[in-house]
Amino acid sequence: MSDAFSSSSETVIQRVVDVAVRTNAPLEKLEELYQIKKTCDFISEHRFEKVALQFPDELLVDSVAISAEIERNSNAKPFILGDTSYGSCCVDEVAAEHVGADCIVHYGSACLSPSKRLPLLYIFERRAVDLEKCASAFRELYPDTQRHIVILYDVNYVHAINDLVTLLSPEYPNLVISELVVEGEQCYSHGRIKRQHKDTSEQDEDGVICQFGRQLSLKNGLSITDYSMFYIGQEGVTLRNFMMTWNRCSFCSFDPIKMTGRAESVSVNRALMKRYYAIERAKDANVVGILVGTLGVADYLKIIQQLKETIRAAGKKSYIFAMGKLNVPKLANFLEIDIFVLIACPENSLLDSSEFYKPVVTPFEMEVACNKKREWSEEYVTDFRHLLPGGKSHVPLADKQEGDDETDVSLITGALRSKNLLSSEPAVSSFGSSVVLRNQTLTVATNSAASFLSERSWRGLEQKLGETPVVKAVEGRRGIAIAYEEEGTSPS
Repeated sequence: MSDAFSSSSETVIQRVVDVAVRTNAPLEKLEELYQIKKTCDFISEHRFEKVALQFPDELLVDSVAISAEIERNSNAKPFILGDTSYGSCCVDEVAAEHVGADCIVHYGSACLSPSKRLPLLYIFERRAVDLEKCASAFRELYPDTQRHIVILYDVNYVHAINDLVTLLSPEYPNLVISELVVEGEQCYSHGRIKRQHKDTSEQDEDGVICQFGRQLSLKNGLSITDYSMFYIGQEGVTLRNFMMTWNRCSFCSFDPIKMTGRAESVSVNRALMKRYYAIERAKDANVVGILVGTLGVADYLKIIQQLKETIRAAGKKSYIFAMGKLNVPKLANFLEIDIFVLIACPENSLLDSSEFYKPVVTPFEMEVACNKKREWSEEYVTDFRHLLPGGKSHVPLADKQEGDDETDVSLITGALRSKNLLSSEPAVSSFGSSVVLRNQTLTVATNSAASFLSERSWRGLEQKLGETPVVKAVEGRRGIAIAYEEEGTSPS
């Protein structure tokens, strides 16, 4: 074997890998970047004693210095939260409750999904943006100054929006600026605290739309489809969420890192067709895995229950999985599952499942597949709270009538599909219930796919307390699997 394809354990251990490491922010820059004074004022005003500081991975490098400054300037005891169980854009209330925190300070990018357990303060990362180049790109993309345009942005650029509006508003009288709001909680937006106690997800009488933590005030007589969208931020889940939801609006964007603007293509239509293909896969599925992708977004337990009822009414079985951050190997352990439905915040719901063995759909897509009353249309819902009773997109289950045609033709296989409705009694197996509530408010633990596991020859690790003899530890092999040290090296 040539040296290019072999390696000893020593060289593997000593190998150097180049990675991009973010350096610590200077102490004098902490106040400017992380608004420490505002944070301490928030803590002192409410007399919080234990404060959970939640950081995304890229900001953990500054977490110790920020924690020390907060502890020095307030009477609170801070706790640093890192490596959240789910997306870092969501508030990790479960981890905060583990340390008995009185409130949470969330740093960095945020989906602004409502959370109800603990008082919350968002502190966004202040990312730099060249306002002159942004305004110049805006003018090139929108030569018609009378056009109705909504300015959207990543939360980390909120600090620069007022200055951008000052540059553009004299030329563009029909400009609408989105403001950040957080339902029932506090959020520093444009230097003010904005409060929102009502979910006004659809346009009300005053032409106000509040969705995804953004509030838009439209002109009288105009709807959201009459506006073009200009987004400030990098390409990613936030922009994709906006484009899928408002898919009838044209989008342009400005990337502050590349400092270039562009018109977003019609790839949304292609993306919608991919999502519709996943819906057809969901219609063909017999066994559905409900993935719990959040423990912090309000009403996640309600959508779990609604999905279980919807899936059961369509004649399918469902099992619940709580496994933290998703990856291909985790889901590959459950090949008996035909399709997965992910319950997460709007930005994390649109998971690209092209690398997974089985598709991963959203609650909305699963309802389109299982509820005959819900049709595939221009409306696309990424926020599962809108699907619940009282939500603007709620559609009740169709009543089963005698004589209803229970057959359908699959657009993928061409075969007939029949709805073998399950009995009202839950399935019982030797493994117990398929769902075990470890705590009614904190988390869901599961014995996944119990009826399938009972027939497997291998069922995972089994506790055999008192059955395994105790033996002394022995030295094992050394090296790596390709060339253990006692095996020698293969001839070249």
